[in-house]
Amino acid sequence: MNIQNLIETKVKEGFLALYEIEIPTVEFQATRKEFEGDITVVVFPLLRYKKGNPTQIAEDLGNYIIKNVKEINRFNVVKGFLNLVIDDAFYSNFFNAIYQQNNYGFVSSKPEEKSIMVEYSSPNTNKPLHLGHIRNNLLGYSVAEILKASGKKVYKTQIINDRGIHICKSMLAWQKFGNGETPASTGLKGDKLVGNYYVKFDQEYKKEINQLIARGKTEEEAKKEAPILLEAQQMLRNWENGNSEVTQLWEKMNGWVYDGFNITYKNLGVDFDKLYYESDTYLLGKDVVAQGLEKGVFYRKEDGSVWCDLTDEGLDEKIVLRSDGTAVYMTQDIGTAIQRVKDFSDVGGMVYTVGNEQDYHFQVLFLILKKLGFDWAKQLYHLSYGMVDLPSGKMKSREGTVVDADDLMIEMAETAKSISEELGKLDGYTEEEKSELYKTIGLGALKYYILKVDPKKRILFDPKSSVDFQGNTGPFIQYTYARIQSIIRKADFDFSNPVSIDLHEKEKEIIKILETFPEVVQQAAANYSPAIIANYTYDLVKEFNSFYQNVSILGEENKDKKIFRVQISKKVGDTIKLAFSLLGIEVPERM
Repeated sequence: MNIQNLIETKVKEGFLALYEIEIPTVEFQATRKEFEGDITVVVFPLLRYKKGNPTQIAEDLGNYIIKNVKEINRFNVVKGFLNLVIDDAFYSNFFNAIYQQNNYGFVSSKPEEKSIMVEYSSPNTNKPLHLGHIRNNLLGYSVAEILKASGKKVYKTQIINDRGIHICKSMLAWQKFGNGETPASTGLKGDKLVGNYYVKFDQEYKKEINQLIARGKTEEEAKKEAPILLEAQQMLRNWENGNSEVTQLWEKMNGWVYDGFNITYKNLGVDFDKLYYESDTYLLGKDVVAQGLEKGVFYRKEDGSVWCDLTDEGLDEKIVLRSDGTAVYMTQDIGTAIQRVKDFSDVGGMVYTVGNEQDYHFQVLFLILKKLGFDWAKQLYHLSYGMVDLPSGKMKSREGTVVDADDLMIEMAETAKSISEELGKLDGYTEEEKSELYKTIGLGALKYYILKVDPKKRILFDPKSSVDFQGNTGPFIQYTYARIQSIIRKADFDFSNPVSIDLHEKEKEIIKILETFPEVVQQAAANYSPAIIANYTYDLVKEFNSFYQNVSILGEENKDKKIFRVQISKKVGDTIKLAFSLLGIEVPERM
């Protein structure tokens, strides 16, 4: 039990003993700098259970806690705030207890508990991954790692959108204008080559629309009747009918894209346990619709289409089967969710990492699955996130104005290189070591800049400001980690065993932050928010740098103090590394 939990228990006991009243929760906050204390109990919320003078109630509780909690040695009351001073011995003993723990703050999963499946990435196979995909991948991967650290068993998955009219557009454009070129003949990554033909299709489509308008068609008519679009629609019908020529072209071009995706995923540092393909799942769910009709979950309209009436839930009616018997995306998502639970029998919940433009879709999906009677549907979560904007404006794939994920990662490494060279900190590095370091710093900057923001918020991404070595940035935290490793390398004495000292105020402040790390991991998991981990790490690093500037470490003459300060430095470094591993960020040993 950490100190806050202990105090909460004793405040509840005290309230019952003093006033014969049970209280459900206790509100805490950090003690303000101008007052003495380590943790503050906020008394005002307790007035709803016990009327009276908040100052007197705080005095009563303070006296009770002093008598019953040996770790608290004094208190003071400021209006309705009870400021508690925790004995230094508690922090010393606590630090010695966690110092040797390798994965401090992480919890092992229990075999009997249900697992969680986290879906992310889920790209289309008609274009390379872009900046929007980067936020999706980083969020999904990080949330999966955080859930694992909190004690959950996790499966990482994606559904690859490998069929449909948009895929046929790239295929048709390559067939018409590609002259047989391949990734090998052009030197392009396969996903980039295919993406170029998606752009090419749009260019040719617009030309044909303008030609038809010039011949007297309305814009709406021209958009529907453009020959290249009609060809793409026919190609899709041919694919659905199993035409061998179209199927072979589809397999070839999708293969190019997968090779390209795999390179991007490797460079980005994300992975998956299971892949699903829309070409395998687009017919799933139709049998569930039949079962839902029998149960009364769905109803059939006169034209033969099948719907789910959600008006009693404050939503509208949702189609799940067209009048011609074909499935819609909702049908497919229903079937895919059910299939996943069949594939992984221990799955008890799912997290869908998808942009906030799909909020309504997932609201409906989860509700329909609940109505169909699946218990695990209560444990479904839409990890909804805001878009990523650039100073130049919104990205559009078909117009070729996206920020390519691979290009962005290269640009981040180049930005890290130019800033590092300006600072002149890399004497003695080989060119290969420098190159690896630039990648580590650049990618760390990108990941941290995106993950430090609450997922729901929109981001304006500025590559240069993300690679700043000062402030709330990845490189600032990486530099602090490297500084700590330098201290450890220079410590030419044994610092493995616990020591007992009187704590410096700065040491105590660091231990107070370290104490909250397990709780922060659990909070980040409960909120599906890597931002909680990122901002915790920044707070820890700020406190360590204040300690570093105000307290002598290796220059300390007292042996036990010197040992303790190296130990506390090492533990901060270990915690940075653990926290950053949850964000998918590497930390360099030297910078």
